[in-house]
Amino acid sequence: QVQLVESGGGLVQAGGSLRLSCAASGSTLSSYVIGWFRQAPGKEREFVARITWRTGWAAYGDFVKGRFTISRDFAKNTVYLQMSSLKSEDTAVYYCTARLISNSEYDSWGQGTQVTVSS
Repeated sequence: QVQLVESGGGLVQAGGSLRLSCAASGSTLSSYVIGWFRQAPGKEREFVARITWRTGWAAYGDFVKGRFTISRDFAKNTVYLQMSSLKSEDTAVYYCTARLISNSEYDSWGQGTQVTVSS
């Protein structure tokens, strides 16, 4: 099972940018999909983005609308979520997660990183 550690969260003003990092270890990632979810207080967990490690194919939640970009760095075994044009409603704990391509459920989760967008 892969271990995931997020970093890069913090406080940013509306309209600003942040880059979240997800460092993976414990397994080769060639058969994995790495994703980002978020959860705001009182709300359900929400899909943000995912990337298939081997191909780089990416998908995004409907609310992203071109503001976020997910990418991966082979040398660092790290997935990034570049977030731009941040809004107060993007405030949440962001979690990195992983699943095998053949699985439908994500079964490895990081501890989360807080993103707070001030208006």
